[in-house]
Amino acid sequence: MTKRHVSLPVDAEEGLKAFISGVDNRLSSDEDTCAVVEDVLVDLHGDREAYERWQAGEDVSAAQRVRLQGYDPCNATLESEYYAEKDEDAFKRSKHLQWLWRQFDATPMADNVDFALRFRQMLANHLFDECGDGCRFFKGITFTYGHNISVGDNVVIHDDAHLDDRGRLTIGDRVSISDGVHIYSHDHDIVDQTAVDNYHTTIEDDVRITFDAMVRAGCKVGENSIVGARSVVQSDVPAHHVVVGQPAQSVRIKPGWEDVAEPLDGDHPDGRADRQIEYDLPDDLDQFDEFQRDLDPTSGR
Repeated sequence: MTKRHVSLPVDAEEGLKAFISGVDNRLSSDEDTCAVVEDVLVDLHGDREAYERWQAGEDVSAAQRVRLQGYDPCNATLESEYYAEKDEDAFKRSKHLQWLWRQFDATPMADNVDFALRFRQMLANHLFDECGDGCRFFKGITFTYGHNISVGDNVVIHDDAHLDDRGRLTIGDRVSISDGVHIYSHDHDIVDQTAVDNYHTTIEDDVRITFDAMVRAGCKVGENSIVGARSVVQSDVPAHHVVVGQPAQSVRIKPGWEDVAEPLDGDHPDGRADRQIEYDLPDDLDQFDEFQRDLDPTSGR
């Protein structure tokens, strides 16, 4: 193995455990999640004194007020908040937890690896639909909602990965997702990009997705397979295969797995179409088209 165990000093370890345990207990209680997030962010950003002055009605500058208000997730909007088909009840709480995740990443403590990995594991236990044990979530990971993500045990997701769960995303055990990977669960219509199809995207056990790769919505990446750097997965990846390229194609079977894997030149069926998730929009939805385009090909626009 190329890694070693690293331990924090005793005092630092005790403080870390006390803080994470305290936040975990508050998020597990009946306390309002929005209030917990606001309180935690005020302290993480070292702004308690200014926050108390503002709460006491003392004068603060316009910039200070905007900053202090921003610790409350109810005073922020996320891109996913505008998606019409989302589960409003589930999103209400996941938005608050996602705000805590993102704003934690903006603090210097997000670079303290031992602390940050444990803090994000604790948050994932509250935010994701399911989250296994021993997971390591590094800095800059983003997701659409969070509550449509299921993650197995001993998963590692590195810096700046994007996990789109506008549809549904399932990640198995012992999966490794490298820096800059994008995994999607929704697609846009080729003519009308405001029309969205949602899918269930699955990354099976022991998969490794390497740097800057992309997985298209609805694909299944089979167990023990590898997706090469900067590859674009457009269809299902067979178990134990190595795929590379744009679009990704099987180029070899992992050594030792030849007897159980599908042949390299075999017919590799793609079940993406069967993983589409149907949804209904509210009858009273006030829709808008941000592009304001005329999609009639005879209109000249």
